[in-house]
Amino acid sequence: MTRTLLASVALIALLGGGANAEEKEFSATLVSHAILPANTIIPAPEDVPEHLKTSGKFSTADRKRAEGLGTVPGKDGVRPTGLSLPFDGQPVQGFSGIKTMPDGTFWSLSDNGFGSKSNSSDAMLMLHNIRFDWENGAVERLKTVFLTDPDRKAPFPIVMEGSDKRYLTGADFDVESIQPVEDGFWVGEEFGPYLLKFATDGKLTDVVATVVEDKPVLSPDNPTLVTPANPTAKMASFNLKRSGGYEGLAMSKDGARLYGLLEGPLYMGDGTVEQADGQTALRIIELDAASKSWTGRSWLYPLSAGGEAIGDFNMIDGMTALVIERDNGAGTADRACADPKTPEATCFAVPAKHKRIYKIEMTDENAGKAVRKIGYIDLMQIKDPQGVARQGGGEDFYDMPFVTIEDVDVVDEAHIVVGNDNNLLFSAGRALDKADDNEFVLLKAGEFLTAK
Repeated sequence: MTRTLLASVALIALLGGGANAEEKEFSATLVSHAILPANTIIPAPEDVPEHLKTSGKFSTADRKRAEGLGTVPGKDGVRPTGLSLPFDGQPVQGFSGIKTMPDGTFWSLSDNGFGSKSNSSDAMLMLHNIRFDWENGAVERLKTVFLTDPDRKAPFPIVMEGSDKRYLTGADFDVESIQPVEDGFWVGEEFGPYLLKFATDGKLTDVVATVVEDKPVLSPDNPTLVTPANPTAKMASFNLKRSGGYEGLAMSKDGARLYGLLEGPLYMGDGTVEQADGQTALRIIELDAASKSWTGRSWLYPLSAGGEAIGDFNMIDGMTALVIERDNGAGTADRACADPKTPEATCFAVPAKHKRIYKIEMTDENAGKAVRKIGYIDLMQIKDPQGVARQGGGEDFYDMPFVTIEDVDVVDEAHIVVGNDNNLLFSAGRALDKADDNEFVLLKAGEFLTAK
């Protein structure tokens, strides 16, 4: 980035320093727990090319096509997860973003597929309208919208370029966050990173490239980057790490503004990253929804000690919001490996520690500075005095020891919904040898939601 941006970050650190020095912890109580099994596979639409009727064919280590279904075992590091690729159909996995709807249902989305651009060309991108049967602990999928680009809005060739309907795949976009609106959906993605607009039928209508302080924000997966022909030549620069794009996307209550929250920090020209309050900081970037243009305003979200990334982002009211903040650990400390550098199949190499939901305040006054962190809920210590949990936890608590927890929104004035992205079939945080299910919980957190 530019010297001007570097100087502005230094000023932000001075102006915002110490604002989040004392973080208050709030308790939450488990009210209900619903589970969608990891191995939930649905057929692709009838009109898809043969390539999309099965998925995960390029999950081999050398990216050669797997010739038989279920021939490539899934692993979390060295630990088998009990499921294998390719799948016959498309997995309803990896819920990454959620939004509460007035009718009591929720919209969510499956992320890009199997973890990378290179292995997800047969993973279809889709949005899901779901309902929770809290009493019976089930997740009901009411509708799935498969994403397409028939009008050629993507500014690059897609995998299904020559097909009629042009279904989008995980090699085209990495969709991670969602905001339903009257005429469709806004979606945050990570490869560009871009903000994407889809019609109600899943048709791509707009692709908005990211700009901060008049400078483009580019990840190494951005399709405009070109590898130089000469090994001694310098490659075009990118200023965001892989998988550092829009993991969170919030919307103002009137729908006029969108707020994209990057999962990773912006990098400066000297290799350092943006900071605020003495911590690595992530950008929250404001978009005018009507004009589909950036307003020039942004905020900095400082990660707490132990935090490595964010998982989801939704507004509570006009000035406060919920943010999931996490580390990269998975599993519980009581089954930790003696040496994380030599992990075994019988233990968790790096157990989960920092899994939190923060309440933040972002205002006109702190625009361009650090948001104010009001407090947090520890997702590793959720109260469960009635023994509601269907999996995990202990005698009087429930925990979420997943590497990625990527769903949070307000349900009403006293409750929030939280869910994990199970990274099918490569994450096993609940059990040592079993792929994580998609777990959703309803938490009572009234004091947290009203905290000032």
